[in-house]
Amino acid sequence: MRKRRKYALIILDGAADDPLPELEGKTPLQVAHIPHLDRIAALGRVGLVRTIPEGMPAGSDIATLSILGFDPRRYHTGRAPLEAVEMGIPLNPEDVAFRCNLVTVQDQVLLDYSAGEIPTDQAQVLVRYLDEKLSTRRLQFYPGISYRHIMVWRQGSVDVLTQPPHDIMGQPVAPNLPQGDGESTLRQLISDSRELLEDHDINRRRREAGLPPANMIWLWGQGRAPRLPSFAASYGLAAVAIAAVALPRGVARAAGFTLVNVPGATGDQHTDYAGKGRAAQEALAQADLVLVHVEAPDEAAHHGDVAGKIRAIEQIDREVVARVLDTIGQVPAFRVLALPDHVTALHRGHSGEPVPFALAGQGIEPDAADRFDEQVAAESGERVEEGYTLMGRLVL
Repeated sequence: MRKRRKYALIILDGAADDPLPELEGKTPLQVAHIPHLDRIAALGRVGLVRTIPEGMPAGSDIATLSILGFDPRRYHTGRAPLEAVEMGIPLNPEDVAFRCNLVTVQDQVLLDYSAGEIPTDQAQVLVRYLDEKLSTRRLQFYPGISYRHIMVWRQGSVDVLTQPPHDIMGQPVAPNLPQGDGESTLRQLISDSRELLEDHDINRRRREAGLPPANMIWLWGQGRAPRLPSFAASYGLAAVAIAAVALPRGVARAAGFTLVNVPGATGDQHTDYAGKGRAAQEALAQADLVLVHVEAPDEAAHHGDVAGKIRAIEQIDREVVARVLDTIGQVPAFRVLALPDHVTALHRGHSGEPVPFALAGQGIEPDAADRFDEQVAAESGERVEEGYTLMGRLVL
């Protein structure tokens, strides 16, 4: 390992939560056994950071920009274009990218925003089928991972209100359809997708197996191509990102990070936590800063899986945080920052409240905290209102 300063940034996507009745008024972070995150808290400082600026939607796109040091009010153009960057989809300045979920609809109600976390091989067949049937000179579909895909509307409209599907599960489809400039085009695509996908062979087999069909698309998160400054130029650091899902990978790629692919990293609760931890150890041998993002707590929360969310947090602690600390602790000049990107409450979805962070390493004077959770962070009195400035506390 090169003898220079090292930084680790660990994002536990959606790990922050509300106190839950089923946990006797505690949060999943408070219940989880997380000795390594607690170690960061004990070695350094704990506080709250507002990753979602007031008045902006509570999404990972905005939160990830904040955490990586970019003011979302200046640089955010939408969620989908960041994912398009990661997927290598070319966007001209006048083009609009939309996130295209494969969802499950029954009796005109949106039942599942992920179509049962449909496997990538099945999902890509369906999206390519839609592209074959629905694409035009101006409209194209691009297959991604599991239920997460992209639709590009060349010279399209961005001034349309769309709803994140994970926020409207169990609600009727009709009142949540796109509204505004271009709504007729988007609504027609959604309607046509239902007709095409309902009886597709893949969905017939999924029903026979007792699995939810991917029988419609949902378009949301639109925006035009982002323009981010170079992270290396801004901070003078060679940075690596380890993430499975397109959103954090897209932000990192747009900022000039080197991306590391981990076989078995899936972006859901069944991801290879240990593989991500080992990849972080290897990356720290060369890079100045390593970002590790794990989606699993967020996925568990959206599915209402309390035990799954606790289990995901514990696996991140055991397989990722422990390995990072073992490796980065060998360097005299190191710093490590751990935090969720946003709150994902099991009973109300994403929200923009401040999230807990723990920061430790060279030059960080420890406070009295010895635990990493929402309550300890709130009681610490340390609060970062402008989330994009937290990177400046991590980097010396």
